[in-house]
Amino acid sequence: MTITMYGIPNCDTIKKAKKWLDAQGVEYTFHDYRKQGIDRQLVETFCQQLGWENVLNKRGTTYRQLPQQQKDALNEANAIDLLLEQPAMIKRPILVSGNDYHLGFKADQYETIFS
Repeated sequence: MTITMYGIPNCDTIKKAKKWLDAQGVEYTFHDYRKQGIDRQLVETFCQQLGWENVLNKRGTTYRQLPQQQKDALNEANAIDLLLEQPAMIKRPILVSGNDYHLGFKADQYETIFS
């Protein structure tokens, strides 16, 4: 089974998730949004699988700096455009394992996924 982790390497949550996977001997590929980019189809798939409100990281600096009227007007279509422009606003990590999509990292969540 192919496992891909999507994110940016300097993210603390990504570092924790990678450390956990490495410690468990789980093989995975890391997709760096900044180096490898991201396309509309991938963002749309993330939003379909996980819900756009979940994929959009509202706790990050990039989101908090948006004008309030832009935040108030968010819907799935313009959120996808925003995530394409600002991949740092995609909640991290997104882990794709076969046809399963997982968002964020918690050790117990990963234990369940890989048990």
